Amino acid sequence: MLEEKKKDDRHFMIYKPYGYLSQFVNNGQKQNSKKLLGELFDFPNGTMAIGRLDEKSEGLLLLTTDGKTSNYICSSGIEKEYYAQVDGDITNDAISKLTNGVEIGFDGKKYTTNPCKAFKINGIPDFPERSKKIRDERHGPTSWVSITLKEGKFRQVRKMTSAVGFPTLRLVRIRVGNIQLSDMQIGEVKELQTVML
Repeated sequence: MLEEKKKDDRHFMIYKPYGYLSQFVNNGQKQNSKKLLGELFDFPNGTMAIGRLDEKSEGLLLLTTDGKTSNYICSSGIEKEYYAQVDGDITNDAISKLTNGVEIGFDGKKYTTNPCKAFKINGIPDFPERSKKIRDERHGPTSWVSITLKEGKFRQVRKMTSAVGFPTLRLVRIRVGNIQLSDMQIGEVKELQTVML
């Protein structure tokens, strides 16, 4: 458990929008076309994202100016919960496979994910509308699933749902430890006085 921040350190939670990189500097070739976190808020120098959400993913992202806090959260197996809208009406068999662990590709090798919590969500979560439209029901049904992991490999949730036959159309992280996205709006930033996970 992390205690009160050192007096100079600052911590933030943001609702990362679709289409943003989870970083402040882009060293890639398409430097000018990528949106960065610094466009959302005037963060202090030295602010870093704790973990990442890929460009097409949304939701809760924690930021800090304290490297120890970042390392602790990334390495201590803290739960991260995601809501994934998937292509098709996800089956109990697929949920069971997700729960028990599935084989995905990672760094050119096969990797079996750790057992996790997963369940189908009844109805549609009340998220703000995404900036880029998701295909409509004319192309077939979609459904929502909650997946809670203690690991976080690159594009892991997307690879997991694809592995069981239900590709992810929209992915929103709703929780890190006991910090919840709740009713935050897309692009909103809140400063945290403490980080208690």
